[in-house]
Amino acid sequence: MIKLEAQQALAPLREQIDSIDSQLVALLAKRAKVTAQVGKIKQQYALPVYVPEREQALLTARREQAEALGVSADLTEDVLRRVMRESYQTQESGFVCCKDGGGKVVVVGGAGALGARFVSLFRRSGYEVVVLEQQDWPNAESLCSNAVLVLMAVPITLTVQLINKLPVLGANCVLADLTSIKAEPLQAMQVKHHGPVLGLHPMFGPDITNLVKQVVVVCHGNQVEGYQWLLQQLTVWGAELTEKTAAEHDRAMQLIQAMRHFSSLVYGVHLADENADLNELLQLSSPIYRLELAMVGRLFAQNAELYADIMLSSCDVATLLERYQQRFSELLELLKHKDKAGLMAQFGKGQQFFGQLAGQFLHESKQLLQKAADSRS
Repeated sequence: MIKLEAQQALAPLREQIDSIDSQLVALLAKRAKVTAQVGKIKQQYALPVYVPEREQALLTARREQAEALGVSADLTEDVLRRVMRESYQTQESGFVCCKDGGGKVVVVGGAGALGARFVSLFRRSGYEVVVLEQQDWPNAESLCSNAVLVLMAVPITLTVQLINKLPVLGANCVLADLTSIKAEPLQAMQVKHHGPVLGLHPMFGPDITNLVKQVVVVCHGNQVEGYQWLLQQLTVWGAELTEKTAAEHDRAMQLIQAMRHFSSLVYGVHLADENADLNELLQLSSPIYRLELAMVGRLFAQNAELYADIMLSSCDVATLLERYQQRFSELLELLKHKDKAGLMAQFGKGQQFFGQLAGQFLHESKQLLQKAADSRS
């Protein structure tokens, strides 16, 4: 009886919720039409898809409005960020061509996953795109003839070899690469080509849906003015450009990529050798441990050769990992001897190093964990 009365009391309220939700969907559709128009205007005037100042101003204004209305500002921001992420998708059906007169873009390795992503972007921007794969090298000279850009999107181990194999390029043709190490390929390109040379490293995988907010590292080479149109093109696509020297980039990548991939490899192999029950681990994991396990497991859904090449890309990586192993052993000794004070002292060293960023990372991780928890069915 009580359950029936409760259902009767809830029915009209649920009808109101259904009606409001329906209105929200209609508003999302209306907003999508407007953002599609915004995208067309941006492309007409070669404006970037992503404008951080505009996004932040919008979020700040809506947070203030939410607080005034007694609505959670965090909820409002979460919803708007998801809506904006979708709107960026609607704005990238086509892009403006940032090179006067367009021209031919040759993507060496364009049939690969990352190369294909750039082939699509250049084609949607109005360039003539030619893919050069292994079977096409006998015709490389004619394929590269009159190109405005030759982009190397090949495995690390083949990059320098294939740069040296390129035919003579036009004086104004840009030669660039997408390799995750920069010093050696950049030097090889500068020796090979006396025109504009540029090193690029997209800090994302081929599974991304668009370049909005994606970091692309820029390592300048020869004739900087000659490839400004390419940097503008990347910005129009929504990428965030970060300038580094090749040496700075490669040092950072040892910590960001090679070391982290190796650590994940060791953890994953350890779980396999321990015959861990992954379903049980997932069942018992809080969102943060589930997320950490997902990041390790994600590695094993990728191309093994690619990640082996990244880890083997520099002899300095092994030296770095030896230092890591030494510190691991030192902390393990503290653990073996139940040295609580020693462990806390090491923790304090980490706290001092991260400083104020620790609080920022705590806030950001909470947001990620909330999303991870929401995604569980």
